[in-house]
Amino acid sequence: MPKSSKVTQRELSNEHVTESVADLLALEAPMDYKSSQMSMNMAGGGPPPIGKPDISPDLEDGRPAWNSKLQYILAQVGFSVGLGNVWRFPYLCQKNGGGAYLVPYFILLILIGIPLFFLELAVGQRIRRGSIGVWNYVYPRLGGIGVSSLMVCGFVGLYYNVIIGWSIFYFFQSFQYPLPWSECPIRRNGSQAIVEPECEKSSATTYFWYRETLNITSTIADSGGLNWRMTLSLLAAWIIVCLAVIRGIQSSGKVMYFSSLFPYVVLFCFLVRGMFLKGAVDGIAHMFTPKLEIMLEPQVWREAATQVFFALGLGFGGVIAFSSYNKRDNNCHFDAVLVSVINFVTSILATLVVFAVLGFKANVMNEKCVVENAEKILGYLNSNVLSQDLIPPHVNFSHLTSSDYAEMYGVIKIVKEDSFAQLGLEPCLLEDELNKAGAVQGTGLAFIAFTEAMTHFPASPFWSVMFFFMLINLGLGSMIGTMTGESSCNLYDLIFLPVGCCIVAFLCGLLFVQRSGNYFVAMFDDYSAGLPLTIVVILENVSVAWIYGTKRFMQDLEDMLGFRPYSVYFYLWKYVSPVCLLILIFATVVEMAISPPGYNAWVQDLAMERFQSYPPWALAMCFSLIIVAMLPLPLVFIARHYNWLPDGSNKLSVSYRKSLAKEASTLEDETRFILGKNPSEAPSPMPSHRAYLGPGSTSPVELITNSTSISGYGSGYQTNPAPPKSES
Repeated sequence: MPKSSKVTQRELSNEHVTESVADLLALEAPMDYKSSQMSMNMAGGGPPPIGKPDISPDLEDGRPAWNSKLQYILAQVGFSVGLGNVWRFPYLCQKNGGGAYLVPYFILLILIGIPLFFLELAVGQRIRRGSIGVWNYVYPRLGGIGVSSLMVCGFVGLYYNVIIGWSIFYFFQSFQYPLPWSECPIRRNGSQAIVEPECEKSSATTYFWYRETLNITSTIADSGGLNWRMTLSLLAAWIIVCLAVIRGIQSSGKVMYFSSLFPYVVLFCFLVRGMFLKGAVDGIAHMFTPKLEIMLEPQVWREAATQVFFALGLGFGGVIAFSSYNKRDNNCHFDAVLVSVINFVTSILATLVVFAVLGFKANVMNEKCVVENAEKILGYLNSNVLSQDLIPPHVNFSHLTSSDYAEMYGVIKIVKEDSFAQLGLEPCLLEDELNKAGAVQGTGLAFIAFTEAMTHFPASPFWSVMFFFMLINLGLGSMIGTMTGESSCNLYDLIFLPVGCCIVAFLCGLLFVQRSGNYFVAMFDDYSAGLPLTIVVILENVSVAWIYGTKRFMQDLEDMLGFRPYSVYFYLWKYVSPVCLLILIFATVVEMAISPPGYNAWVQDLAMERFQSYPPWALAMCFSLIIVAMLPLPLVFIARHYNWLPDGSNKLSVSYRKSLAKEASTLEDETRFILGKNPSEAPSPMPSHRAYLGPGSTSPVELITNSTSISGYGSGYQTNPAPPKSES
């Protein structure tokens, strides 16, 4: 409550308020009972105004605050810029029309990305609570939004830290030359040395990933026991995260200075180095060559909307949590635009780096293909299967170029049309290698394709160390935001200590470091976040734009920021964003319905991946993840509707109780100053019949006392509040 509030100060003051003091205090602006939280249980009351929450500024309510604006921006950037920018965005860009994909992505960033990011920043900054507290405050019956967000944070944090553990393992494996995944291992069979068959059928980097790192089983049903190396790596990842968040933003804020900036240093180093590699320009040109016919397909827009949605970290609670540590007058609109633009530019930068390196790899593989097939042609020439007349006179087999081979391949294909298939020659087109390289995403891009490309770099261990250290920092920034989203949700402060929370998460994460753990990582990635988070965000949008009221919210923003946001936000929040999210939910459900649920299993004998359907128990687990994440939404709504669950929107925090006591002490000093008297000279107490009464003939003092003992936040909420009236 504002520090000038008469009601709270009178109630907590150790001295009785005299009539003369009351007359002096009456010069203050009268209290607006329609907007006051103490009138919420009376006729005409609506949801508690976001514009005037009963939490004092950071210096008064004891809530931690960012040391600087730079620290806060880096925290938001570190949370939103994650592994998906490096291994998901480039894949989607290549798959969905190259440069043409940037058009729907940018349009959807404007229509749903920035507005919803701005909305989360604004409510977090104004209400100054975590995800659970914010949505309890806006509309208690939708308090399940924060709980569902917390559940999703938990699911994502469990498997996300496993990926950090994999990066830690590769990081330490990079301190050797040659890199352990640069060549296939040799197996000794008596006096004979043979190449490992599984590696020979695939590749050195693929073998190292599936066999040396994961030691993966062939099915999800075969757990294979714990992989002790991955278990230790996961333990190291949780220790790092725990140390980063153990003191809240006081520790995580300092970590963000490094974890948010270091990835950009590495990306720029890779970009500069990559541009000097042969084939880098070919990779970038292939990436950004627009395929306009693909851009109009619905699938492209659905995947662009999903990427915008997850790239900014909407719905996870981390955005709200970070902004809740800001000052009330911070320009969160500028922050929303700035972080969104940085995120978009980072995705472009990462795409340039990835395809410069993959272009180099494609060029190396294409040259290898040319050499192997040229040797076949020489063999056919020596055995007179092919005539020397088929070889153009300018072709030199000792310095054979891709264009020379393409010309020779074309002549042989025309002349030997009937028996050409029996020759087993390949076209060796750079375009095919680029398509093959760009078709990899996720762990396949980071731990197979990119690592293979780095083996061809000069000083490859150095670049490998830099790359995996970058992945660790990208993951750490996102994990800090995820853990902050959980730790600011009140439950954390009351029940869990940071160390205990990380220990529990590590024990749960043992599911993912079994030999079959990679299949569970894919399962959680597919089912635990997508649909639940989309529903969480649309309910956030609806609760602010339709239940609380867009006009009222715009007015609150004007009071908070000192200027009125652009009118376009009114229509985006109220109409455009909800419609886009509804379409996205519908498209996601349709995609889940038509796509058979399953996973890509690694078959050791074939040395390749093969799609397998989930067994019944795993299928039940998939849908359980969705149900468990969404279950708090109807449960909290029903419980609050029937008064089974107390209204948790306005509990007094310990720090706020201290601030009330401080205000009482301040009022006492101000009273003595106004009267110019010692305490012993104070006039007689104010008669009881002069007690100040608010609307409804209820004492404000009683309202504060009673509401605090039940579920109060000094707001006068009843335990069964009437549905609020929206001000659109």
